[in-house]
Amino acid sequence: MKILIVDDHQIVRDGISLLLMKNNDIEIVGEASNGDELLQMLKSIIPDIIILDISMPKITGIELTKIITEKYPTIKIIIFSSHSQGENVVAAIKAGAKGVLPKNTIREELMQAINTVYNEGEFISKYIPYSTFTNNIKNKKEKEEAIKKIEDVLTNREIEIFKLIVNAKTNTEIAEKLFISRRTVEKHKSNILIKLRIDSIVELVKFAIKNKIIEL
Repeated sequence: MKILIVDDHQIVRDGISLLLMKNNDIEIVGEASNGDELLQMLKSIIPDIIILDISMPKITGIELTKIITEKYPTIKIIIFSSHSQGENVVAAIKAGAKGVLPKNTIREELMQAINTVYNEGEFISKYIPYSTFTNNIKNKKEKEEAIKKIEDVLTNREIEIFKLIVNAKTNTEIAEKLFISRRTVEKHKSNILIKLRIDSIVELVKFAIKNKIIEL
């Protein structure tokens, strides 16, 4: 996996590089401190994944994500930022980011995100609560209508699990909270995705955003 790291702080780039260099499946093919440097590098280097900060001089990470997604569709973007909250997360996903992680994430989750995104998946950190995506949506009528759409399709148990999924709970945490097995959780999760005609948990979050749900 060819990785390019973009952050305006050298210490952050060094830290990410140090973590990733321990994995034999990863090659760090470049580093950039701003958007101009990154776009110049992409004229000669095409990485599989770019790990990208949001807050940078000259061009923001959101703007870069839009540009790269359109110009270099094979490159996948993982947003890795201390500003991974609220509107920034939603904007990153809409811009085409395949992964979103806060900078306080752990190494194991960073590796999980890289592997997931590299294998055509999408990844949102468990440290980003569902409320982060929806705290700007205040129309009570729209919220009630969206909830009703879900209630018409899912069973009560599936709705319970839906709530926990979009609040970034793991299968183990859901199983413990509801006193059921992990296998049962996985089965319910599969049914939820099938019934809502959604392919992934990230798409489930997008569904919730699209339907203007504040909370369930």
